[in-house]
Amino acid sequence: MENCVFCRIAQGELPASKVFEDEHTLAIMDIQSVNPGHMLVLLKPHRANVYELDDSLAGAAFRTAARMARAAKQAFGCEGVTLLQANEKAGAQTVFHFHIHVLPRWEGDGMELAWPVKNPPREELEAMAEKLRAALALG
Repeated sequence: MENCVFCRIAQGELPASKVFEDEHTLAIMDIQSVNPGHMLVLLKPHRANVYELDDSLAGAAFRTAARMARAAKQAFGCEGVTLLQANEKAGAQTVFHFHIHVLPRWEGDGMELAWPVKNPPREELEAMAEKLRAALALG
C-alpha cells in the first residue's frame, strides 16, 4: 500500500525507532506513547486487520508482542502490560495496517480500559457459542 504509513516504515522509507525486527514483524516505539516503553508490533506485509491474517502471520505477530512485553517488563519495571489490537472503525482502529500496541502499565497511570458489562444469561452465552462453532466449522 503506497500511502500506508506502517508499510512505509516497514520498508525503511520513513524513520522509526526500531526495537526488534524479524522476517515477518517489526517492533517500533510508538510516536504517540502513553507510557515509557510503549511499542507497536507491525506486520511487514500489509494486512489491514486481523481478518486478513493467516495463522502463520497471526502467530508471528503474537510471538513478537509477547517478546516485547517481556522486554518492557525487564527494561522499565512496569507493573503490568496491556496488549491492544483494534479492528475496523467500530473497533477503534485508526491506522488500517494490522498492529499490536505493547503498552507498559503502572497503577494510576491514567490509562483506562472500561466497557459496559452486560452479563448475558447462560442460555444466551450458549446460543452465541453455537453460532461461533458453526462459523468455525464453515472455515
